[in-house]
Amino acid sequence: MSPTAQRFPNRRRFLLSLGLLSQIAAAPKAPVVTVLGDSITAGLGLPARDAMPAQLQAALGRSGVSAIVRAAGVSGDTSGGGLARVGFSVASDTRICVVALGGNDLLQGVEPAQTKANLRGILQKLKARGVGAILVGVGAPPTIGGAYAREFNAIYPGLAREFAVPLYANILAGVGGNQALMQRDGIHPNAAGARRIGEALAPVVAKALKARRP
Repeated sequence: MSPTAQRFPNRRRFLLSLGLLSQIAAAPKAPVVTVLGDSITAGLGLPARDAMPAQLQAALGRSGVSAIVRAAGVSGDTSGGGLARVGFSVASDTRICVVALGGNDLLQGVEPAQTKANLRGILQKLKARGVGAILVGVGAPPTIGGAYAREFNAIYPGLAREFAVPLYANILAGVGGNQALMQRDGIHPNAAGARRIGEALAPVVAKALKARRP
C-alpha cells in the first residue's frame, strides 16, 4: 500500500465506493414483461411463486434472459375487462405485454366478433403507447359448436397478422386435458402445468424482447 493510501484510508474507501456505485448506476435495468390475463395469469389456486408469470420469469432466467415478469391477471376477466383496465394494469415501463385473454369469453359464450373487437382494442392501446405485444390464444373445443369454434379460433391468428405480433396459439397446449398438469377443476393448471406454460412461452418472450431492445 502506498504512503498516500495509508495516510488516507477513508478517502480510498470513499473513492472505491463511488466506483462501485457508478457501475451499479450504469448497469442496464432488466426489461419488464407484463402478463395481462385472467385466472391462469392470476394463478388461481396457486401461490404466486408457482403461478405462470413467476414460472415464465424463472424459465427466462434459466435461458440466460434477465427480465421482470409482472402478473396482471384478474380471475374471471373477459377480453372486455382487459380492455377496460389495460391503461392502468400495464405500467408505463413495460417493454412487452403478454395478452392472454379470451378463456372466460369462451366459457360465457361471448360472440367471437366482440372478443375480437376487445382484443383489437387492447393491441391498439399498447401500440399507441409503444409497448410491444405477444398474443396468447385459447383453443375452443369443437364440442362447443363447430361454427362458433371455428370463428373463435380464427380470432388470434387474424389479429396477430393484423398487428404483426408474435402468437402463442393456445395457452393450455400440452397442458389442458392432462390430469397431472391440471387442478381438480379441469380448467386451471397446477404448479407443474404453470411451469410447462412458462417454459413454452419463454422462447417467444425472449425473441420479442430481443427484437425490442432500446
